[in-house]
Amino acid sequence: MFPALETELKQEVGTLPLRELHRNPVLLDQKTCPDPYEDFMYHHLQYYGYFKAQRGSLPNSASHQHVRKNNPRYGLSGFFGEREDVIPDPLQKEKLLWPTCLSSAAHRQIEAVSRDPLMLSSPLKSRQLLHDEFGEVNPCLREPRDLFAFFPSSGPLQAPRWPIECEVIKENLHHIEWVPPQPEYFYQPTGNEKLPEIVGEEKGTVVYQLDSVPTEGSYFTSSRVGGKRGIIREPAVMLQGPEDNTLLFESRFESGNLQKAVRVDTYEYELTLRTDLYTNKHTQWFYFRVQNTRKDTTYRFTIVNLLKPKSLYTVGMKPLMYSELDANTHNIGWRREGNEIRYYKNNTDDGQQPFYCLTWTIQFLHDQDTCFFAHFYPYTYTDLQCYLLSVANNPVQSQFCKLRTLCRSLAGNTVYLLTITNPSRTPREAAAKKAVVLSARVHPGESNGSWIMKGFLDFILSNSPDAQLLRDIFVFKVVPMLNPDGVIVGNYRCSLAGRDLNRHYKTILKESFPCIWYTRNMVKRLLEEREVLLYCDFHGHSRKNNIFLYGCKNNDRKYWLHERVFPLMLSKNAPDKFSFQSCNFKVQKCKEGTGRVVMWRMGILNSYTMESTFGGSTLGNKRDTHFTIEDLKSLGYHVCDTLLDFCDPDRTKFMQCLAELKELLKQEIHKKFNELGQDMDLEGNWSDISLSDIESSTSGSDSSLSDGLPVHLLSMADEVNQKKKMYKKKKKKPLRTRKQRNEQYQKNNLMRELKLIEDAPSQLRGRDKGTSLDPSKMTSLILTKNREGMQEMLTTNGGATIRHEVCLTRSITSDRSIPRGRDSQCRAVQREAQTPAKSQLQI
Repeated sequence: MFPALETELKQEVGTLPLRELHRNPVLLDQKTCPDPYEDFMYHHLQYYGYFKAQRGSLPNSASHQHVRKNNPRYGLSGFFGEREDVIPDPLQKEKLLWPTCLSSAAHRQIEAVSRDPLMLSSPLKSRQLLHDEFGEVNPCLREPRDLFAFFPSSGPLQAPRWPIECEVIKENLHHIEWVPPQPEYFYQPTGNEKLPEIVGEEKGTVVYQLDSVPTEGSYFTSSRVGGKRGIIREPAVMLQGPEDNTLLFESRFESGNLQKAVRVDTYEYELTLRTDLYTNKHTQWFYFRVQNTRKDTTYRFTIVNLLKPKSLYTVGMKPLMYSELDANTHNIGWRREGNEIRYYKNNTDDGQQPFYCLTWTIQFLHDQDTCFFAHFYPYTYTDLQCYLLSVANNPVQSQFCKLRTLCRSLAGNTVYLLTITNPSRTPREAAAKKAVVLSARVHPGESNGSWIMKGFLDFILSNSPDAQLLRDIFVFKVVPMLNPDGVIVGNYRCSLAGRDLNRHYKTILKESFPCIWYTRNMVKRLLEEREVLLYCDFHGHSRKNNIFLYGCKNNDRKYWLHERVFPLMLSKNAPDKFSFQSCNFKVQKCKEGTGRVVMWRMGILNSYTMESTFGGSTLGNKRDTHFTIEDLKSLGYHVCDTLLDFCDPDRTKFMQCLAELKELLKQEIHKKFNELGQDMDLEGNWSDISLSDIESSTSGSDSSLSDGLPVHLLSMADEVNQKKKMYKKKKKKPLRTRKQRNEQYQKNNLMRELKLIEDAPSQLRGRDKGTSLDPSKMTSLILTKNREGMQEMLTTNGGATIRHEVCLTRSITSDRSIPRGRDSQCRAVQREAQTPAKSQLQI
């Protein structure tokens, strides 16, 4: 649709929803005007000679849509299946906002075009044909596929695109979802855990190593499906026979991360993680596969190059393990495993940043099993595509969930945007809806954000009455995976630009940070259309348990503490998972580039970062237990439930939470003053106290400062700086201030006058001997403005005499011209001396 015409159409009177027309045939009979989309496209295609059928032969799009909805062969056939020639109606919501009749200007333009007989000469094109369920041909105009299509018109989904340096194995991995029947408790240290000394490959045997991994100094250039061209080599050792018990490692799959494995003992391995591509840091996320296992044997794994000094592994968090034999035979998925877990500082010191180690032991339950280890439950880009495909294939969900392409990432992977809302009956009703913006996976290694997002989507797309009510009153804009490139290659924090995207929401570099630039631009346009009630970006946290929010303190006294109401409500709805005490609302300078702060400064009062732990809960019934996939998905439901409480027309809950927040703040202020040993009267205007003074910073979060320009631009900047140095001219002396110039002038003038005194010694000395000068008159001849500088240049004993002589010289040598600046200064000094109120300088 042309934007100008669409804008003009939306200003006219709206039409009834097609669902109401299907339910009530009387309304259908009363609809005398043709469908606006059909009417426009009919004349449009006539103009270009693609259509010559009579208007009466055109079936109504609404009635024909009924045939498409009830005929499964018009939908998407499956993940790897071919699409049929017809796609589901993706413009249902847009049609509801269109007028029943075109504007008069639009009618005049279309009628002028339709009067041309040449427009009717071309035959009907087959791509405008639709076959109904009886096999009959009905000439109906389809909607523009390429403009609004979510998936390719035929064939499977687009395969992930990798940087051309990355080797990728040709295997499709899939893990089942499973909820443990019993709580998985934190590991309780015994005090006897072994701290293995790091041996390295000098004394061990390298059994797995990736050589073609881009690191610091290189930058992303291009990508392709399948990554590196050519034959995929075997980085692991070859087994010498059935008795060889060497483990076979692999991580060259989607979201995998393992750089090297060294066998240091029969059943002991040292592991090195790969840094984020094109950087030399951010080693936290791991996800790899082992094969050739032996049951009832204790293996030890030690990751040797972690970078964070603090970790949840120190307070009982366990790694995750997945057994393919258990999944296939017992339907058991990811579970927490490991003993003798220790997190400690690496004893090797190379003079650079210190490394930390994670060690654990494991006993496999089966021989010749294929197992996976991960930092957290993986959720890959392909997992997201499969989920969105199921939504597109659902005839009900696809009516109120529109799937679009927000942009393409650096590698060319699609960044998806979901718009979720029920069709409105009138344009006024549609315009009155407020918006909610949600996003996840800006940090690719924080997969817990994707599981919360999945729980939210499961609920908001369901037929629950609460979900339907939310879709009636809100427009949800959802970006489920902001950094698909990082997720695909197994990064922990960065994109392929080698930078943390959550520090670049203010960027103007659209080509380097497309996902962030287009997200911010989408929100900016959305704010121009309607109020955005809430923005929330889902993250993971590696040093704190529970789930909590980071917000932005509001400076408007009218909305004082309002930004804390939603987190407090969420803590009441999920008391065993969400910790309000861990929430923080301080805006730090180092966080100015985050999505939370940028959206807040754009005008979204309730702008949050949701931090979900990699570990588990320390609250309520779930105390000291790990979070499962179901726990995280349930939080997505609680976000929806809290939205309903937050927007309840009955403001009782809101006001109760506001009163509770004020009481909590009083207690916090009282506690702070007690710690400082001061007394505070909280009965006064205590609300004027700055909240920043009683809040800690958010430095405990997984924050990293912006690294500046993207890597490829950084190298170009270095080249420019080198060229500048080659042609750089010698620096000129910096310009002096006016005060410095005046002082230098007075100093030079004084030296000239002293020289004149030396030339006429007899006259001055005779006058000095025979004349007694009044000190008050002598003071009037001294330049008071510069006396401090002149006292520094002259000695204490002779200063007064010399000044006396200088002033006498001016009276004697009257034929000498006095500079204008000095003359005005002398007159000012004389006026000051004639004023009795001025104190005289004692010499």
